[in-house]
Amino acid sequence: MLLGNPRRFLDATGKVLPWLAVATAVLFAVGIVLALGVPPDYQQGDTVRIMFLHVPAAWVAMMAYGLMALAGAVALVGRHPLADIAVKTAAPLGAVFTALGLVTGSLWGRPMWGAFWVWDGRLTSFLLLLFLYLGIVALANAIEDETRAARAAAVLAIVGAVNLPIIHFSVQWWATLHQGASILRQGGPAIAPVFLWPLGIMALAYTLLFATLWIVRIRTAILDRKANVLVATGRA
Repeated sequence: MLLGNPRRFLDATGKVLPWLAVATAVLFAVGIVLALGVPPDYQQGDTVRIMFLHVPAAWVAMMAYGLMALAGAVALVGRHPLADIAVKTAAPLGAVFTALGLVTGSLWGRPMWGAFWVWDGRLTSFLLLLFLYLGIVALANAIEDETRAARAAAVLAIVGAVNLPIIHFSVQWWATLHQGASILRQGGPAIAPVFLWPLGIMALAYTLLFATLWIVRIRTAILDRKANVLVATGRA
């Protein structure tokens, strides 16, 4: 498997990475131009443009955690050599996207709700997601033994995955100021196409950005490990 072979991973991603970076840049350019060109919303006014930063960030934050938890399960069960690296390298990226989602959500909330923050189910569970990411980062770096650190981080990633359905269903389970599903819902999207197209492009751009950065971080970690082995064996 590609995930289980560092050399094949480096070879394959080395070919894909430049194209992935170009696609990411093009999508961001197109998405930003379209987002800046949308008309003001009849309720939100120009504040609607924050949606093009907030929604994709929230989507990637949750997607990244799901992938990280999956990698953690592979690390514990399958013992693939790159799975623990995947967990460790994904956590800081996920934390950044989660923080971006929280900040942009607060900027939208102030004019819409009259407050930067409310302790409702969606916002509180999403804040917990940030703490989980930071906890995994701290745990992976606090234990000197790499094997034990990887196992501890993987366990926390898997346990924390229970928060993902809580985030998703929080607007249905509890009274909340946060709006419910607007895109993937019965009856079709509640967002007008003039907003939906830029939002979709920006979501894809964010997704490719995460994939690009994740691959770069995994490649860097692999090369660091190789360098450390060469130093330890005196072959550097």
